[in-house]
Amino acid sequence: MSDNKRNAIIMAAGTASRFVPLSTERPKGLLDVKGEILIERQIRQLQEAGISDITIVVGYKAEMFEYLKEKFGVSIVLNEDYYRYNNTSSVIRVLDKLGNTYICSSDNYFPKNVFIEEPTQSYYSALYADGETDEYCLTIDTMDNITGVSVGGHDAWYMIGHVYFSEDFSKAFKQLLAVEYEKEETKQGYWEDVYIRYINELPLMRVHRYKEHDIEEFDSIDELRLFDESYINDTRSTVVKAIAKEMNCSEAELSKFTRIKHEGDYLLFTFQKGAATYRYNEQAKSIAKL
Repeated sequence: MSDNKRNAIIMAAGTASRFVPLSTERPKGLLDVKGEILIERQIRQLQEAGISDITIVVGYKAEMFEYLKEKFGVSIVLNEDYYRYNNTSSVIRVLDKLGNTYICSSDNYFPKNVFIEEPTQSYYSALYADGETDEYCLTIDTMDNITGVSVGGHDAWYMIGHVYFSEDFSKAFKQLLAVEYEKEETKQGYWEDVYIRYINELPLMRVHRYKEHDIEEFDSIDELRLFDESYINDTRSTVVKAIAKEMNCSEAELSKFTRIKHEGDYLLFTFQKGAATYRYNEQAKSIAKL
């Protein structure tokens, strides 16, 4: 890209494995939240801000995103490495699209349109954490430039949501990532990790401070239920519905779904009903009290 026109890349390739069991049935970005599909709401907001060049990088259940091409006129790029590498494997596939570019996550919910304002400099969105947090925390100078990033901290601004690359930042980052991506550690990591390692060699990026709830992110069904109460009684999950039927209870009584890491490709997680914890094993077709 050589002009000042903004474009957007929406990252939608990941499995969102922490969001079990809903994420095993559909990508997180395709969840219906308060009557809108997450990624559709974000596309509409981008288009309302005058951004028509939108690319979606897909991987997990990629075929479920295909309808967006006809419905919204977006482009879709397939990341075939989504299951073994992290989000650098998505960015590397759209290097040619980086210019004056938003990089977004398909599963964020913005109550207000954050794309209306036209940025004049690269920025990373941030929210403030009171007390301890394990998020990527920012060190910021007096001009609001990001000078350092640490994993974990307290009483700090932390990275969340969308990022804006100016053309000069994109030019430098493209050259850097093309070289760094040859390393296995880069493929296994986040593009943000590359940015952090070379922060002093890249053009300055500012912090864009947002207020609490300006950017909503849901890491579990329980968090989603706090934002969209319709999920309390209806999780939209066939797995949860089957469990509720088997246990002769309502979906509202089931909570704290937590994935169990294992080598197989079947669904295995724990959940709670009241004070009791259970394990669901898809392969064994069993629900066991722990």
